[in-house]
Amino acid sequence: MSRLYVILDVFTDAALAGNPLAVVLDASGLDGAAMQRIAREFNLSETVFLLPSEDEARKARLRIFTPHRELPFAGHPTVGAATLLGLMEAMAGKGREAAFEIEEAVGAIACRTVANGKRAGRAVMFAIARLANSLRADVATS
Repeated sequence: MSRLYVILDVFTDAALAGNPLAVVLDASGLDGAAMQRIAREFNLSETVFLLPSEDEARKARLRIFTPHRELPFAGHPTVGAATLLGLMEAMAGKGREAAFEIEEAVGAIACRTVANGKRAGRAVMFAIARLANSLRADVATS
């Protein structure tokens, strides 16, 4: 199985600093079990898988995995993946600033990003629907 991926340094402007994030650029055709195995192989705090959005008006659908489970939402992967999508827009000649929505298990997230050259960018705004007051967490007990 051959897939393109990018390793990002999130929350920094220096290489090999910040919070590392793996982003698999085209996860089409991968099921959750395969994504989990890939995330375990990367062994980073989170790995993002980019998929086509279910709503054509949105940029992408994100699935986020730790080495042990899938998450409905996480800030660092959302910021990193959105910034990467904005950089890809800039590299395609669509301008330095990008505004779009992405899909995650918690719903649609509005994003605005700014590219600072070909290899750096920043997220300048996110808007997410209000999360439920409590989220159920699966906890193993012995």
